[in-house]
Amino acid sequence: MPPVPGYLKKIREVCERHDVLLLLDEVMAGMGRTVPVYAYLEDGVVPDLVAIGKGLAAGYQPIAAALMSAAVHDAMAQGTGVLGNGQTHVNHPFACGVALEVQRTIEDDDLLDAVVVRGHRLRARLKERFENVEIVGDVRDRGLFVGVEFVDDRDSKAPYSGGATFAAWLKREALQHGLLIYPGAGAADGVEGNHVLFAPPFISSACEIDEMAECFEDIVRACMGER
Repeated sequence: MPPVPGYLKKIREVCERHDVLLLLDEVMAGMGRTVPVYAYLEDGVVPDLVAIGKGLAAGYQPIAAALMSAAVHDAMAQGTGVLGNGQTHVNHPFACGVALEVQRTIEDDDLLDAVVVRGHRLRARLKERFENVEIVGDVRDRGLFVGVEFVDDRDSKAPYSGGATFAAWLKREALQHGLLIYPGAGAADGVEGNHVLFAPPFISSACEIDEMAECFEDIVRACMGER
């Protein structure tokens, strides 16, 4: 669920008022997944620290990073001068090389433009497919980060009941259809509420996007019969 307009700006103001650092997790949403390189840019804020990961090397090599503002960097430099973290493969040159090449490819091939086009197409296709499926309450997106929310009632938006069972059915049925989905449960109160996240590759073709939506409709309809 993306934040409502103005929410992160208000949080930024509260942090500045009380001299608190704003830390944002963009491991999934960052590196162009929502179109801007960093999702927070859509909300008009800049954090003091931001974590990035998955999209950094596009899955070709495990790598993550923490970016910091000049103020945070200077505070550490003037203190111990050491960032208190580390692991066996920290600053791994091969991983860094892969990540750099991925980012060059995204820029050289204008893949963020593709994220806009494919994201709009995926949302449109899902909305078309589920227009008359009552348990689908919403399809929302930012770029190629698309969520499908399941409800018991479209008017009240009452979350789909049954706990994690429905999400488990969806995942099992999807695998049998050759589709990888990211189901979630308990989003409403820790127990109720089901949703599915789509985050296809930036290089997905129009035909592949259409196939995802068509296949997912078959999956949902099959699982509705199991409830």
